[in-house]
Amino acid sequence: MNQYRHQALLQGAAFIVVSELLLATMSAAIKVVSAELPNEMLVFFRNLFGLAVLLPFALRNGIGGLATRRLPVHLARSLAGVGAMYCFFYTIASIPLAEAILFKLTAPFFIPVIAWLWLSESIPGTAKIAIALGFAGGAMVLQPGFREIPLAGLVGLAGAVLAALAKVAIRRMSNTEPSTRIVFYFGTVATSVSAIPLLWAWQTPGWHAVAWLSVMGVSATIAQLLLTRAYALAPAGQIGPFTYVSVIFGSTYGWLFWDEVPGPAVILGSLLIVAAGILTTRRRRPAADPDSAGASPRP
Repeated sequence: MNQYRHQALLQGAAFIVVSELLLATMSAAIKVVSAELPNEMLVFFRNLFGLAVLLPFALRNGIGGLATRRLPVHLARSLAGVGAMYCFFYTIASIPLAEAILFKLTAPFFIPVIAWLWLSESIPGTAKIAIALGFAGGAMVLQPGFREIPLAGLVGLAGAVLAALAKVAIRRMSNTEPSTRIVFYFGTVATSVSAIPLLWAWQTPGWHAVAWLSVMGVSATIAQLLLTRAYALAPAGQIGPFTYVSVIFGSTYGWLFWDEVPGPAVILGSLLIVAAGILTTRRRRPAADPDSAGASPRP
C-alpha cells in the first residue's frame, strides 16, 4: 500500500510539473501573439478552446444535471474568473514572463482574507504568516521606492484578487454544486462575456497568429487535464508545491526568447512567494477542487 501511494505521489508530481511546463508555454504563446492581437481576442479564444473541450464532460449526464438554484454565485464566480484572465493576459504581455507568473501565484494569499470577509471563516496563524510573506514577496517584485510601480504589476495583483474571489465562490456553493455544473456555467459565461468585446476589438488573425493561438489553447487544455489527473492521484498538500516550478519555466522562456534576466529583488521576492505558497499548501486539508477539472480562472 505504501509503495502504491509512493508511486501515485511520484506520478502526481510528474503530472504537475508537465502541466506547469505547458502553462508556461501557454503564457509564452500569449506574450508572442499579444504583439499581433488585442487582449480581448486572446481571452476569448482561450475560453472558446476550454469550452469546446469541457462541454462533453459537463453534458454527459444530460441537461437536467445542469439545473441550479445558485445562479447568482455561478455568475459571480464566472465574472471574477474571466476578469482574472483579462488581468493576467495583460500582465503577461506587458512585463517579464517570470514576474507575470509570480503575480498569478499570489492568488492563494488572498483566499483566506476573502473567505474571512465573505464566509466569516477564521484565518489561522500559519495563514497570516503566509499572507505576510506573500505580500512581502510581491512588494519585492514591484520594488516600490526603487522604481515607479508598473501598471501591469498592479493589474496582475488585481487578477490575483479576482482569481481568489472565484475560488472562494466555488467554496461557497460546493455543498450543492458538482464540479461538472461549475465547469459548465464558467465555460458558458466566460466565453459569452469575452465575446462581447470582439464587437469593437476583432482583428482577423493571420496564419502566424492562428498558430500561436492554437499553441495557447492546446497547451492550456492539456495542462488542465493533467492537473485533474494529478490531484486525483495524490493529495494537494503533497504535490501542490510543485506548481511553483512554473517560475523556473517562465524564467527560462523569458531568458531564451526575450533576454529577460530577473534582478536580485525579483529573485528574493520569488523565494518569499514560493515559501509562502508552500506554507499555504501545507496547512490546507486536501479537498476536491472543481477548478482542477478545468473551471479554474488561471490562464
